Amino acid sequence: MHGPIGYADRAVPFWNTALTTSLTASYRYPPLGFGLGLRVDHYQDLLEGERKVDWLEILSENYMIPGGRPLHFLERFRERYPLVMHGVSLSIGSGDPLNRDYLKRLKQLADMVQPAWISDHLCWTGVDGKNLHDLMPLPYTEEAISQVVERVREVQDFLGRRILLENVSSYVSFASAQMHEWEFLNAIAERADCLILLDINNIYVSSHNHGFDPLEYLAGITADRVQQFHLAGHDNQGALIIDTHDAPVIDGVWDLYRHAVRRFGPVSTMIERDDKIPPLTELLAELQHAREIAEPILKAAA
Repeated sequence: MHGPIGYADRAVPFWNTALTTSLTASYRYPPLGFGLGLRVDHYQDLLEGERKVDWLEILSENYMIPGGRPLHFLERFRERYPLVMHGVSLSIGSGDPLNRDYLKRLKQLADMVQPAWISDHLCWTGVDGKNLHDLMPLPYTEEAISQVVERVREVQDFLGRRILLENVSSYVSFASAQMHEWEFLNAIAERADCLILLDINNIYVSSHNHGFDPLEYLAGITADRVQQFHLAGHDNQGALIIDTHDAPVIDGVWDLYRHAVRRFGPVSTMIERDDKIPPLTELLAELQHAREIAEPILKAAA
């Protein structure tokens, strides 16, 4: 496996080199700081304004095309920001064969972008060749672990790099489950030798929906497997919380983020917003709040 290239001359995150080295000696890729998900609404502001974002996450499927304006803009962003790729269609947990055409297009995009890393979700998104356009949960069983591990290894061999798998929010559980979600995620990361994109909001959402302790979730994840954090908003309907990415991060998620920084150190953190997208200034304010939470914790740990 190999790591990212091309960022030697890019800006570094706010934490100093000594601190980063002391807390991330076993991380697979260097942390990037604080970023945002790239959305069309913010193209001009991010290209023309003062740079207040350390890095950007692109949705892989939006750019897996032969040409056109999206790739034109992507090249401009690549010149200004470190980029990571985040997908929604790998369907790593499906019983279908891996989609070879999808993997080829994903690798072509990665060869062009040279992302710091590539991620997708620990879920399945289709069956019999049909994409459900949703992130469906898996049963937490040894059988499922074995299947996913084999598929992750195959994907990593094809891409020539480790990938990150993200925990999804869930609303149902399986009677066949043999373990907790965090044990399932951790086992796959360890056995497949991949990394983890830990979505803090999704942990909060699922802990409410299923009644588990989110701090136990954090404690059950191997620290040096966590490469990235997601922070996002949701819709609290009382008995059920729906992961919507259409609202600001709430205090409960910020509190859980504090615990995550203490547990995992300087992990690249970003704000996700996919609907009801506000002006960039509002997301930058949220991102600054993340910095203000993380910085004193990391300095105290140095």
